[in-house]
Amino acid sequence: MKSTLKKLLPFAVVGVISGATTVGGLQYLNHDSNSADQSYFTKASNVSFAGMNSAAVGDDFVKAAKTTVPAVVTIKNYQTRTTSRASEQDMFDFFFGDPFGGRGQQRQKQQQVPENMPSGMGSGVIISPDGYIISNNHVVAGANKLEVVLSNKKSYIATLVGTDPNTDISLLKIEEKGLPFLNFANSDNIEVGQWVLAVGNPLGLNSTVTAGIVSAKGRGIGILSSQGKAANPIESFIQTDAAINPGNSGGALVNTNGDLIGINSAIQSTTGYYQGYGFAVPANLARKIVEDIKKFGIVQRGFLGVTSLDLSDDQMVAAYNKQKKTNYKAGSGILVTGFGESSGAEDAGLKTGDIITSIDGTPITDFADLSMSVGSKRPGDKVVVTYQRNGKEATTTVTLKDQKGGTSTRTKADLTVTEKIGAEFKPLDERFKTDYGLNSGVIANNVTEGSEIAKIGIVDNYIVIEINGKPVNSQKDVEKILDKYSGNVSVKFVDAYGQIYTRGFKMP
Repeated sequence: MKSTLKKLLPFAVVGVISGATTVGGLQYLNHDSNSADQSYFTKASNVSFAGMNSAAVGDDFVKAAKTTVPAVVTIKNYQTRTTSRASEQDMFDFFFGDPFGGRGQQRQKQQQVPENMPSGMGSGVIISPDGYIISNNHVVAGANKLEVVLSNKKSYIATLVGTDPNTDISLLKIEEKGLPFLNFANSDNIEVGQWVLAVGNPLGLNSTVTAGIVSAKGRGIGILSSQGKAANPIESFIQTDAAINPGNSGGALVNTNGDLIGINSAIQSTTGYYQGYGFAVPANLARKIVEDIKKFGIVQRGFLGVTSLDLSDDQMVAAYNKQKKTNYKAGSGILVTGFGESSGAEDAGLKTGDIITSIDGTPITDFADLSMSVGSKRPGDKVVVTYQRNGKEATTTVTLKDQKGGTSTRTKADLTVTEKIGAEFKPLDERFKTDYGLNSGVIANNVTEGSEIAKIGIVDNYIVIEINGKPVNSQKDVEKILDKYSGNVSVKFVDAYGQIYTRGFKMP
């Protein structure tokens, strides 16, 4: 018994020191609540991206820390920052009426941040000796320039290779060789209760290491969908109580061997700071996203092609029963409520009312399980679906398809113009053109965060008047001008205040 206590004592001391250092660090750092990193930290329903920085120091796990710290970098995001200007909302509504939606809501006007001041900072992990770095999408979103600073303070300007808002993963590249890097571990093998380290740059504290355990697996916390940037989010986070704070986003969650098991992404908190609940994207999912970006330039995503109800959500089940006059019981599994066009699941014989209970032998208890099991695969992949129908269990093999019904992979060259530039466009009402003296125009819609259109300052509901000097009145006009075009693109647009800008980007 005594020998067991002696073995456990160092880990208990780590936990005490880690927690005490966190509290002390926050009390000290809270004196500067207006620092640049704080503006990059967002909250939604008490769930917040850990977009900036964290605190706490471990006294053990020396081998893992020595392996990890040199491979974790600081990422500085330089961009045009937007700030709310509520005093100008009435002028906007008076001039433009309400074609942009949301009368009475605050509008945003762009202000240029000094070039030498980052709009936000986060972390990243070097995953190859030739300079590939993985981080979060929200760490790099909207950047005009990305600076990477190594633990030895050496600085580089990074190229953004690609991003995936649906998993909150991004891939960067710096030009260097012989860099320290981390190996991906098989995150499927992690166990609840095992020790882990979180390494990042929280609250301005570079190369910080904190210790904790895996608290849970397969957590869906709704942050990607609530931020409105992910059309088909995959949330199956590793939950940990290792201290994670603003600035840890994009940093490493490693096992005691120093192998990468997750990318730290979010915290759940009522204050915006660490309260014991941190979340990381599993390494297996992150690795798949990185491989897709490197090989294809875009993420390959397979879909079952079903609409569904998460039976683990008793409130949603009750609401569904009331609306549809059914009597499904809350519990475990995913209820099939319908099918999309060209559905692989429907082709394989699934029917409305079937309850999916496993994919390839992995139990499906809730939507987080389903999104991870299917979303981590590519179009054309086959999965064995186990389901219940009228109380009887059955299986079928489903060929996954992309959202367009295809079963083959795509590259950037296969993307449509609107997919490449990151926005769709709706025609502008002719009456509106007449009233405000516009000869042309389309309304930007579904602008993707971090896209080429977003980088030049266009957001949803701004009016694009011309592209490359040519008037545009429909999405077809935009596609015709930019189809097979590879040069610099000039965009003339009107912002929410009636100001006209001309800005450009290079066609991807």
